[in-house]
Amino acid sequence: MDTGKDGRDMVEWRISDGLTDYDMAVAEMEARAEAIAKGEADELIWLVEHPPLYTAGTSARREDLVDPDRFPVYESKRGGQYTYHGPGQRVAYAMLDLSKRGKDVRKFVQDMEAWVIAALQEFNIKGEIREGRVGVWVVRDDKPLTVLGQKPEDKVAAIGLRIRKWVSFHGLSINVDPDLSHFEGIVPCGIREHGVTSLVDLGLPVTMEDVDMALKHTFGTVFEE
Repeated sequence: MDTGKDGRDMVEWRISDGLTDYDMAVAEMEARAEAIAKGEADELIWLVEHPPLYTAGTSARREDLVDPDRFPVYESKRGGQYTYHGPGQRVAYAMLDLSKRGKDVRKFVQDMEAWVIAALQEFNIKGEIREGRVGVWVVRDDKPLTVLGQKPEDKVAAIGLRIRKWVSFHGLSINVDPDLSHFEGIVPCGIREHGVTSLVDLGLPVTMEDVDMALKHTFGTVFEE
């Protein structure tokens, strides 16, 4: 486990090796968020990988769980619908204090999106936001046009947050090189019309360490004090 602190904003960075148990991660996040709210701990960005699992956000619809017996399913108090976590996917849990970041939830979500987009740009990937579609998307120039004559778009990153006492937890996930077939057990974020991709699927020989460096390098450009 690698732990460090960014001196510019006093945010602690932690990278967990191996696969992190989901229930343990949630308990750790909730405890840390409570400590941050009380002024007893620094903000934290925690980078993990999970074993294969599905999580159901507060807006999850039962019919979107296509294969309920494929992997463990965890009820989550974050916003959003069903998501997949598993090896090859970088999950960045963000425990940040919004009371010193403007107390603007909408802007905070936009900043999280901007952070993902900036990190993807480090690899010359153009991530985009779509109205009514959660997450970060890439236009696939390498795939045939859709039946409507449009370029297909695939999801490369997901965002799901909870905010309590003006402290955020949960966060985002970027598909580095997961088994994309694992997404077939759910309708990711309730969106049936579009696919899911990863950095490696897009043709980039990117490692988890590369993505971690990109996330840390771009964090301060978005989340300035």
